[in-house]
Amino acid sequence: MLVLTRKLGENIRIGDSVKITVLEVRSGQVKLGIEAPPEVKVHREEIYARIQEENRRAQNWKPESGPAPSAPSEPDRK
Repeated sequence: MLVLTRKLGENIRIGDSVKITVLEVRSGQVKLGIEAPPEVKVHREEIYARIQEENRRAQNWKPESGPAPSAPSEPDRK
């Protein structure tokens, strides 16, 4: 893990397309601004974990067993 120290207003660059700025430091919290292109997904850790869990559930999902639904029948014409 790379560990960096930054002051208020200073930046960190990740590659050419991601810029992280320290916006605020107060009461043990740091507010960061992140500039990244739309194709780079940025999530808080707890949100990322939830997305991963939902993806795992979706992979394991199986439709309920039972007879396949039948197609609607044509009305009787007399």
